[in-house]
Amino acid sequence: MAKAIWNGSVIAESNDTVILEGNHYFPASSINRQYFQESDTHTTCPWKGVASYYSLEVDGQLNRDAAWYYPSTKEKAKQIEGYVAFWRGVKVEG
Repeated sequence: MAKAIWNGSVIAESNDTVILEGNHYFPASSINRQYFQESDTHTTCPWKGVASYYSLEVDGQLNRDAAWYYPSTKEKAKQIEGYVAFWRGVKVEG
């Protein structure tokens, strides 16, 4: 079971992550949505497509754009479409 932890809270947990480029991508159904806030940030990967971001808020602390996902990927990245990955101090175990 993979877990994503930030500020002492489990923000995602799944047995069905996809590891790509060293990142665990969690199914959207496995994230604890109470910690997630939509962000206006977008970036583009040449082979995955346009990424959207979430900021995390746990116990009043904000971690801006600490999670990203590809709502609609290019063909070579279909296995992570809609899955959520983390950075900026989020620890992934498992």
